[in-house]
Amino acid sequence: MTMFNRRDLLMAGGLAAAHGPLSLVRATSDTGSTIGAPHNPGTPVPLGVGRRTHEVLPSFPSTDPELVTGVLIAAHTDLDTVVELVTDHPHLARASVDWGFGDWESALGAASHMGRRDIAEFLIDNGARPNIFSAAMFGQIEVVKALVTVAPGVQRIPGPHGITLLAHARNGGEAAAPVVEYLDRLGDADTSPETVTLTDEQRRQFVGTYGFDAAGNDVLEIADRRGVLSIRRDGLPFGRRMFAVSETEFFPTGSPTVRIIFQIEGGQATKLRVVDKKVILTAARLD
Repeated sequence: MTMFNRRDLLMAGGLAAAHGPLSLVRATSDTGSTIGAPHNPGTPVPLGVGRRTHEVLPSFPSTDPELVTGVLIAAHTDLDTVVELVTDHPHLARASVDWGFGDWESALGAASHMGRRDIAEFLIDNGARPNIFSAAMFGQIEVVKALVTVAPGVQRIPGPHGITLLAHARNGGEAAAPVVEYLDRLGDADTSPETVTLTDEQRRQFVGTYGFDAAGNDVLEIADRRGVLSIRRDGLPFGRRMFAVSETEFFPTGSPTVRIIFQIEGGQATKLRVVDKKVILTAARLD
């Protein structure tokens, strides 16, 4: 895959970066000239004399977020791009992203809940850490049984985005049929938080922008697209779906312990609070 196509992939995920790829980082000397021939590692370089300096991303020494999110997006469906990125940067096989409110997903987790055995196998071969979700997708019945035995109730813990363990097994296809049968017998490996369904009119009262006290991007957008409410911070590419637990209270995808609570006045939401045990922020309607 060319660098252009790779950039297209990342852009499609809403990840246009302010900096170029790491492979295009420019090396210069202290005098500002471009360095050509590589330095002989056997020759000491005195401090301040001809020492290389590099343009580095603001995230350094953490991995470039563009690469991390790129491999996570690709791990859902695109083996070729995963191979390219992990071959160039082997540590990306263990990459994880918090998509919002603690909805952590690893590259292996993405491949597992999509039933992409090929991508999952490649990631594990390159250092990804297997877990009960990958085992369920692969149909590794003895692994799943052993984990349920030593940690009773583990089958009730959801994976990324709240996707259940049984759903991972179902997405494993025929090879995972024994795991599906086993988890079906347990009876509680496919449970999700209780939610309520809102009418079109009820959803409309939340739609709008809300301002809160923070420097920079201090606006939250509540949108209703095809009957699905979402919350997104202005300037960021991704929003989070909101699931209603009452007429005014929601939780975001993958984080059922977080609450987004609205105050209604005159048939319209005027304020919202985001609560994670304590109030994280309060925002007031701007429009």
